[in-house]
Amino acid sequence: MINQILPPLIIGDLKINVPIIQGGMGVKVSTAALASAVANCGAAGTIASVGLAHGKVTGVKDYVEYSNQALQNEIRKARKLTKGVFGVNIMVALSNYEEMVRTAVKEKVDYIISGAGLPLSLPKYAQGSQVKLIPIVSSARSADIILKTWKRRYNRLPDAVIVEGPMAGGHLGFKAEDIINNTADRLEKLVPDVIKTLKKYTNESKKEIPVIAAGGVFDGKDLVKFLKLGAKGVQMGTRFVATNECPVSDKFKQLYVAAKKEDVIITKSPVGMPGRALKTEFINRLRRLEKIPFKCDFRCLQSCDVKNAPYCIAKAMCSAINGEFDDSIVFAGSNVTRVNKIISVAELIKSIISEAKEALTSKLATLPV
Repeated sequence: MINQILPPLIIGDLKINVPIIQGGMGVKVSTAALASAVANCGAAGTIASVGLAHGKVTGVKDYVEYSNQALQNEIRKARKLTKGVFGVNIMVALSNYEEMVRTAVKEKVDYIISGAGLPLSLPKYAQGSQVKLIPIVSSARSADIILKTWKRRYNRLPDAVIVEGPMAGGHLGFKAEDIINNTADRLEKLVPDVIKTLKKYTNESKKEIPVIAAGGVFDGKDLVKFLKLGAKGVQMGTRFVATNECPVSDKFKQLYVAAKKEDVIITKSPVGMPGRALKTEFINRLRRLEKIPFKCDFRCLQSCDVKNAPYCIAKAMCSAINGEFDDSIVFAGSNVTRVNKIISVAELIKSIISEAKEALTSKLATLPV
């Protein structure tokens, strides 16, 4: 993909020509197929490591081993399909977090993105590798804690930081009432706050730590807006679901296309975090306080209260990719209502670049150096 107007996203010695990282979406939404298609267009594709073993095996040992093998397979598939930049998203909340990080490091992915908790031990599992480490934060305070801890324990800093605001899909790093009442800090405020926090570390180390904006980023205008606020790139998830290359069922994609404002809700996950999802019959069952019976072969998320959980989130998300909406939860970002058709990844990225160009040209805007 030719990009002659937007500055590339530079993360250490990685050059991402189109300053977009495709968000890691589980379960089995962003696999090698989607990540490689994005990377082939000059952006960065991300494989989601969560839930790759769900429904395949029973028992703790089998689950851990199969998860490692499944992630390895996805990474190797992507490598055969692209020469572009791609990495892996690994949630801190995973019970097999360390094993998944070590697998990604062994396979020499370009980067590891880590959120759903503070990835305070991430450098420990990646010592000696060239893999770029990118934490996700939802506040300047969490960014400060991560950088302070990494510097003290491992004498290193993140290679980039993703700032995710309250308009994102999936699990959110904010209180449910703040999201519902619209009192959570908006991404437009969070990005400058995090940049300011990082400065004291970058001034001391002389190391550039690019900030990447995420959560509700929809088009080229949004991309330009956050670049002007000092971000060096954006992460986008929801837009990439409604693409030909995304491996979920057509019913899943059509749910995105058909979504209206009243279909987007905040729900409580069994792991105790609020999440943004689309209304389905499954959500209606939960609102009726039904408990959906399930058998847990492996407690895949550390914070899941298996005994009291009303349903298995891994099973519900696996059902979603097949369009089984009576039994599934479908996460989506707040701007899902603006998705109106299914297109190719190449078409999507081309349109974002075109929109960015228009935003810059029409306002005679310039980007910060």
